[in-house]
Amino acid sequence: MTLLNHSRTRHRRLGIAAVATGLLAALLTAAPAAATPDPGDGPAARTELSANAQARAARAIADGEIPGQDEIVHSANIEHLANVPKEAFTGLNSDLAFQGRYAFAGNYDGFRIFDLRNPKAPRTVAQVLCPGSQNDVSVSGDLLFLSTDSSRSDSSCNSTTQPATEKSSWEGMKIFDISDKTNPKYVAAVETACGSHTHSLVPERRNVFIYVSSYSPSATYPDCQPPHDGISVIKVPRNAPEKAAVVSFPVLFPGDGPDGGGNPGSPTNPGVSKTTGCHDITVLADKDLAAGACMGDGILFSIKDPEHPKVIDRVQDNVNFAFWHSATFNQKANKVVFTDELGGGGAATCNATVGPDRGADGIYDIVGKGDHRKLVFRGYYKIPRHQADSENCVAHNGSLIPVKGRDIMVQAWYQGGVSVWDFTDSARPKEIAYFERGPLSTTLAIGGSWSAYYYNGYIYSNDIAKGFDVLKLSDRRTDPAKRVRLDELNVQTQPDYFD
Repeated sequence: MTLLNHSRTRHRRLGIAAVATGLLAALLTAAPAAATPDPGDGPAARTELSANAQARAARAIADGEIPGQDEIVHSANIEHLANVPKEAFTGLNSDLAFQGRYAFAGNYDGFRIFDLRNPKAPRTVAQVLCPGSQNDVSVSGDLLFLSTDSSRSDSSCNSTTQPATEKSSWEGMKIFDISDKTNPKYVAAVETACGSHTHSLVPERRNVFIYVSSYSPSATYPDCQPPHDGISVIKVPRNAPEKAAVVSFPVLFPGDGPDGGGNPGSPTNPGVSKTTGCHDITVLADKDLAAGACMGDGILFSIKDPEHPKVIDRVQDNVNFAFWHSATFNQKANKVVFTDELGGGGAATCNATVGPDRGADGIYDIVGKGDHRKLVFRGYYKIPRHQADSENCVAHNGSLIPVKGRDIMVQAWYQGGVSVWDFTDSARPKEIAYFERGPLSTTLAIGGSWSAYYYNGYIYSNDIAKGFDVLKLSDRRTDPAKRVRLDELNVQTQPDYFD
């Protein structure tokens, strides 16, 4: 594998021409494309590109406009310290959480625990087989929480797939005891309406509250009936996690119709996802705030009463956003970055034809005080390097890099790689570092960085296909962050980095 180290911005001719494949043709229409949120429970699909598209890719690689297949390129201020390939699991790698010297990496087959004592050589200490879509992971004290968003035959880790139309099917949250990192123990499960696509923790001294995000109800699903216009709240007693239970289902989008009061989506708003729940929620517990990315809506809500969160403000972008995917506050809690998962993470949207405003981040300032605060749009950010038509690429999971006085985050972009960018000026964000691999293949295969987070001096990325990467960022603008040390990090439960 060849390693290139350069900081030039590559403006690729790939993607400037119209794309002939059915999937991409649907994406590149005048209106925003409808989202197909996140890869499903089955194997990643491959879509053959046209002969012309493959020929353009080959020419661009030969001319040095894009990296070669699996070739690594990065900016001069990024160092690639390590890659740990998949071992026991062949499923898609997903989200990350951190505690002490350990990283917890989700995979559609279960989760994996890494010892990070030597960032140049992370060591696997446990692999827990527990199949289920997403397997979004978070930790708090001796407990690990795992999301299951696919219908299973039961709540055990030995379950098999089963149709959601069957009443006996199960999906929801699983809870593990991780007091012994080398031997996690499964202790409880809580079924939730429509499963758990993602979840966010609101930790307290005696209890952990979990906000469970899920969506896409159907009248044919006994346990996922419309309208599904809220979130499930689970209360987990730390000393008795086996007693975990759903304690409320706050309705975030009240409405009189059968579909609730969220964004109606198409055909009213062509190319926009209909709101039938939330995809992801980020809480800022010390500010009693949360931000929800909810398919067709972005929301800001108060969590002063964690069992009964209350919506403060709600925004839509029916021009450039297809699917509100995730949210990140800045440290001062006067901004939120929302991501748009155009194409559901399975399409090539980082090219000149799609442009800089679709499949991007939306930056919103928070203005006003208390329950009268409002979200005000300021600008978009999208990586400046055009990707190949065979590379699935769109804004995905990221975290703040804690630097006082500046708003800087690192973010995954699937096969667009990892981007570090500054949004201190909300209307003029700019990239300051990047890392990426060349296309997986000439077919449209699912791959790239799912989550890229900054933790205790390093960037950790969970690549869907290639495994666990460790990056070192050396830049005067971000070096002060190396002095910030955390005992635990769940990115969807943002800490006060400077308390």
